[in-house]
Amino acid sequence: MTQADSSSPTGAPSGKTSSFGFRDVDAKEKVQMVRGVFDSVASNYDLMNDLMSAGVHRLWKDATAAKLNARPGEVILDMAGGT
Repeated sequence: MTQADSSSPTGAPSGKTSSFGFRDVDAKEKVQMVRGVFDSVASNYDLMNDLMSAGVHRLWKDATAAKLNARPGEVILDMAGGT
């Protein structure tokens, strides 16, 4: 297995493969496949985390935000903390 090469502007198969689930795919196709998975779950991400963690992930996020001690006007961004 080799690393993905996104430098070729042609869109042609790179000849390099990358793991996607339980199979190897052309490294260039993997980016689009990962994006497809993300797009299919993004709208239900918090619901899935609620179900899988019985809501505990919200307590973890609250505890983490409290430890950050944000000042008024500061924004805390959750960057897929459930992964």
